[in-house]
Amino acid sequence: MTRLALVTGAARGIGAATVARLKADGFDVLAVDRGEDDPRLPYSLGHFHRGPDTADAALDVVGEGRVVPVQADTTDVDALRAVVEQAGGALDVVVAAAGVIAGGVPAWELDADAETAVLETNLGGVMAAARVGVPALLRRPEPRAGRFIAVASTAAQRALPQLAAYCAAKAGVVGYVRALAVELGGTGVTANTVSPGSTRTPMLDESARLYGLESAETFAAQQPLGRLVEPDEVAAVIAFLAGRDTHAITGADYPVDGGLAL
Repeated sequence: MTRLALVTGAARGIGAATVARLKADGFDVLAVDRGEDDPRLPYSLGHFHRGPDTADAALDVVGEGRVVPVQADTTDVDALRAVVEQAGGALDVVVAAAGVIAGGVPAWELDADAETAVLETNLGGVMAAARVGVPALLRRPEPRAGRFIAVASTAAQRALPQLAAYCAAKAGVVGYVRALAVELGGTGVTANTVSPGSTRTPMLDESARLYGLESAETFAAQQPLGRLVEPDEVAAVIAFLAGRDTHAITGADYPVDGGLAL
């Protein structure tokens, strides 16, 4: 039987790479993204180039072995629940990858609306995915192999100046998922995080702009790896954690950061 995954933040970056990797591994994928810009943020967010605009399209994914893009607010519990219910109500994997960034000024000077957007999307979005996704994972009969995976960041461990709200949100993701792992003990559902370093995504381009850098390539010098991390490399670790044979891994935070946190 084909396994069904839900991925948020799926229109580009790590989310899109994860959708492609899970698809290649044989999953049906509900690829969910806000799909429009956030007026609280000064840069463009991911957009689906084509695809349905409502959760009703999730009906089409089941049993077809394919990806269905669904435009929905990834912080909206009701919207996410509608996506899952339209697809049958049960999931095998949830990947919470939606994220945004804002900063470029000291924490106390950051625009309040931008700060709220960072906290709501990066941490609130993970919590919304869990509120909807964990019950859907638990709907699979025992012995189950449910997987909840959230994208955190090296910023959860390493202080990044002028990105305090982002650091706070990502540290919150790691703490939240660790607690979730304990609460899910014995259910067959695991919960883990993946923490990318400087990864070649539009969000890193925005980080470079916030710091006044010429390009995101400048961040490569921070990482012992000597280059930026590629989204596919992060997706590979997410796909590993999504596998059926990772029952013994839960409450872990996997760095995919080229050594940035060292």
